[in-house]
Order: sequence, then structure tokens, then C-alpha cells
Amino acid sequence: MAIIIMNISKYIILILMAMYTLSCFTIFQESSELAKNQKLNKQIIYVFLIHFLSYLTLALNDPERMKEIVIFYGVQIFVAIIYMYVYHYIYPYSSRVIANNMSFLLLIGYTMLNRLDFGQAKKQFVIATASLVMVSVIPLIMDRYKNLRNYGIAYGIAGIMALGSVFVIGVEQYGSRNWISLFGITVQPSEFVKILFVFFVASMLSKRRDFKQVCVITAFAGVHMAVLALEKDLGAALIFFVIFIFMIYVGTGKIRYLIAYVLGGIVMVGLAYLLFKDRLFDHVMIRVNVWKDPWADISGDGYQITQSLFAIGSGGFFGAGLTQGSPDVIPVSESDFIFAAIAEEFGVLFAMALILVCFSCFICFINIAMKVRSRFYKTMAFGFAVCYVFQTFLSIGGVTKFIPSTGVTIPLVSYGGSSVLSSLIMFSIMQGISTIENKEAKKIEEERRSIEEDARKAQKA
Repeated sequence: MAIIIMNISKYIILILMAMYTLSCFTIFQESSELAKNQKLNKQIIYVFLIHFLSYLTLALNDPERMKEIVIFYGVQIFVAIIYMYVYHYIYPYSSRVIANNMSFLLLIGYTMLNRLDFGQAKKQFVIATASLVMVSVIPLIMDRYKNLRNYGIAYGIAGIMALGSVFVIGVEQYGSRNWISLFGITVQPSEFVKILFVFFVASMLSKRRDFKQVCVITAFAGVHMAVLALEKDLGAALIFFVIFIFMIYVGTGKIRYLIAYVLGGIVMVGLAYLLFKDRLFDHVMIRVNVWKDPWADISGDGYQITQSLFAIGSGGFFGAGLTQGSPDVIPVSESDFIFAAIAEEFGVLFAMALILVCFSCFICFINIAMKVRSRFYKTMAFGFAVCYVFQTFLSIGGVTKFIPSTGVTIPLVSYGGSSVLSSLIMFSIMQGISTIENKEAKKIEEERRSIEEDARKAQKA
């Protein structure tokens, strides 16, 4: 009986995932607030049903841990309900689409981590829940403090100092010295510095956009990326570079900057490779060679990517079923390669829908950036949109062998305390921008109606 329930649940989950994904895009077509809220409420139902069926499968597959799994499931649902409803009650002008997607991605991450390593799933949940509480005040801070745009240089200096801290108290993992360890807690500074970096560029461009200002921004950005290169964290350096060039382009509106920086970046990478090939690019070249032909060393350096491809292929369109695959044979499957684990057990169709959900987050960010009036917040929102979508692309692209692996995570889904906290900060900042803009739009609309009402009264008199 349990096997029948698990097999049926697999297909129901896929149908619910398709319905949720479709609603992520059709929600933008709704002009009526009532219709939009109804669709958003249905999204919550889809999320909870997917989550329930997933944990039902996990519990039925492991009767010995059933009680522990059920308790963990209940706590997750409680936190999700509190966040989805109470958060919007406190911040009525926030984006419910972003809140729903954020909760959905977290719950999918918990589910897959529970499947892979229950201890890591519990740790991720504790970190994420504590982070949700901490970041919940960000929209309030942004709404009350209007001078955040005034600290451009301070953001830049703080970011460089934070990145440089790894040379003093840093530890090396996976070939890169980009972690610091304090009191038994390991943190990746670059995850948080990218937020400061977006603030820095947005702040500087909100004051002036002339050539001199662009040169100052370029100098600071160059130092950020040089430090990351010395740490051998070239994946993060690439993310910073892409954020930088697109924010400069959007902030100035001049395509010549975009072209110049892309060409300049190619030249600088070429020179760095020629001059520092053995010191900076040794592990990068291993990843490139593995990307080109992982089958040449399938039991060595190519083992991770080949196992990832085997997992995705063996899952097929509909998946092997939760707990029915072998995602644990993929090295680092809980963080960098979690997408392969999801594709194997939930199916390629589910994995493609997950990509679309992530893309809908990007659209939400862009939508906020287009609506907001403040140049500072507009540039910032666009920066975070690029940061989010490009990091997701790097992670999934590396797992599927579309590009060489860069060792970055899928925001909110992959295991990693630094990644989860920084992603929640980024999402909360976007909620803050949305709150500020929606409140301002509401105020303008009320003033317009008041003027029209006064005009009508004057005509009658």
C-alpha cells in the first residue's frame, strides 16, 4: 500500500508543480486585486500539498524515523504559515509573489536535504528560520532611514575589508581560500559582500553618472574582483563582474560602457591566465578539462559531473521517485549539485519547472526595478535581479555540464548557511523596495483622487 501511495504521489506532485509554475507567470496578467489574491492563495495551497506529499513519501519510506520526520514537517509548515500570512499582514505593501516563491524554494530545499542528510536539513532549517526573523526588520529599516544612498564609499571599503579578512583568518575549501572560521562557525564573506557591492554601485550611480564617477566605481570594483581572484574564488569574481557591468549599463544608459567592460574583462582574464596560470588557475583548468571531457577521467576528476549526468538521465522526465534514486553518490550533492539530486528523484519536468520558478523570481525583481521611482533603489533592484539569476544560471549550468562548474549554490535551495542568509537578506531588501514603492504609489493615487474630488465639488458649487 505504501509503495502505491508513493508512486501516485510522484505524479500528483508533478501536476501540482506545473500548476504552481504556471501561476507564477499568469499572476502578472491579473489586473484585479481580488483575482490576484485568489491566485496567490492557490499558490500557497499548491506549495503545502507538494510539501505534504513529499514528507508523506519520506515518512512511509522510513518507518523507524516516521515520528521525527512528521515533527520536522509540522514545524516547517508552522514557520511557513507564519511567514506567508503574518509577514504580509505586517508589510501589506510587500510582494506576495516573492514571499510565496521564497517559501517554496526553502521548502523544496528542506525536503531534498532531508532525503540526503537529515542532520543537514535540520541545521539548514534552524539557520533559515533564525535568518527569517533577523531579516524581517529590513523593510522597516529601509522605509524609515532614507539616507542609505549616502554611504557609497563606505559600502565599497567595507566590502574590500570583508573580502580581505580571509587572508588573516581564512580557511581553504575546494581549492579556494574564501571562508573564515570564527568560534567554530564557518562563513563565506563573498556571499555578503555582493550585497554591499550592489549597495555601493547603486549609491555611487545615484549621485553622479559622469565618466569620472564611473572610473571611481571601476577602481573599487577592480579591487573587489582582484581580491576574489587571489582567493581563487573565480566563480564569485565572475558574479561580481556581471553585476558590475550590467549595473553600470542600466545606471548610465550607455551601451559603450557595457561593450568596453566585456572586452576589457576578456583581455584581463587572458593576461591573468598567462601571468598567473600555475598559481591562480590550476584548479580552474581542472574544471575546464573536466567540462570538456569528463569521461576521460570518470573515476577521478570527472567523477562528480559524470555522476550528476547519470542521475539526471536515470531520473527521466518523471523521476525515480523521492527516496528511490541514488543522489548520495554525487559528491557535494547537498549544496553545489543539489539540482542533479532533485532532477533524479522528482524528474526532469519538475527540475525544468523549478528553473522557471527561479526565473519568475527574476521577473519579479525586474518588475520592481522598472516601477520604482528612486534612481538608487531602481539600480539596486536591477543589481540584485542580475545577481540572483546569474548565480542560479552558474549553479544549474555547472550541474548539467552546460558550462564548467563554478562551485556556487542555488539560492535558498542548496545547503549552506552563508548562502541562505545572504539570499534571505537579498529577498528582504527587494521586499523593502517593493514596500517603499507601493506605499508611494498608493499615496500619489490618493492625492490624485483627492484633487479630482475637490475639482468635482468646485464645479458643482
